[in-house]
Amino acid sequence: MISIIISSANSALLKQVSKNVEATIGVPFEIVSIDNSRGKKGICEVYNIGMYKAQYEILCFMHEDIRIETQNWGQSIINNFKDNPGLGLLGVIGSAYKTMTPSGWGGLGVNTYYSNLIQHHKFSGEPPIHHYRNPDNVRLAPVACVDGVWMCTTKSVAKEIMFDEINFTGFHVYDLDFSLSVGQKYKVAVTYDVLIAHFSEGRFDERWMMDCLKLHEKWNLMLPVDCQQLTREQRLYNEKATFKHFLQVLEKLRLPISLASKMLSVNNSFLKLDLKLYFKLQFYILKKRLSAYKAQVS
Repeated sequence: MISIIISSANSALLKQVSKNVEATIGVPFEIVSIDNSRGKKGICEVYNIGMYKAQYEILCFMHEDIRIETQNWGQSIINNFKDNPGLGLLGVIGSAYKTMTPSGWGGLGVNTYYSNLIQHHKFSGEPPIHHYRNPDNVRLAPVACVDGVWMCTTKSVAKEIMFDEINFTGFHVYDLDFSLSVGQKYKVAVTYDVLIAHFSEGRFDERWMMDCLKLHEKWNLMLPVDCQQLTREQRLYNEKATFKHFLQVLEKLRLPISLASKMLSVNNSFLKLDLKLYFKLQFYILKKRLSAYKAQVS
């Protein structure tokens, strides 16, 4: 009754996660794996192919480097959609506020994260961390975006919305874009009925940043998305804190600060939200430009 859709780059990991699903899901299922070991197709294209191959109504898009720790989780997912008719997308980690400022599924400032995920660190070697945040002690927390490590929807919603393989041809921001698209008509939520261990952390490189900028240009008129009813002051604080981090990431990736200026000029939402904020962010950009200039001449 659940179709598991995986873009596979590693046959050993695929075999491992398939055994894990079989041992834990507790309901009839199928694995729809698309071989993408050469990386010729973007995630959006692969997932669109997978949804049309799937035979069941509940679709679960997941990475292959995970382990599901919860027994009989399949019935929990089916019940979530059955008991919540307006539900369109489920994840295990996400944010109730999606900033106007380019970022991942969350930003900095007031904590709007909701999560139940054990994160291992393949690249840094740090010990695993159980990211659990459920301040309202709920089974289902409304959010703006979920992370693509594991996300479930229905075939009818997926076919209606589709993954945007035209704009996003790589391996980044597909989850944010799909979340925002689904959220226009349906509820997006983090479930606490399923615990997942993820064995590699995300890597935010130049390709990710360029896709992130493209995402924010696409959703310019709709951002921010706020499912937590932040106060105006909290919104301003989150945008300012996230923008500072955004400039730091541009600098770290050695990308031109002009990308930040372009983003501000394209996104009139900053101006509409708060005039002082807009000029404050312009000031941050100017400081970065002056700092870069001093470094060049010294």
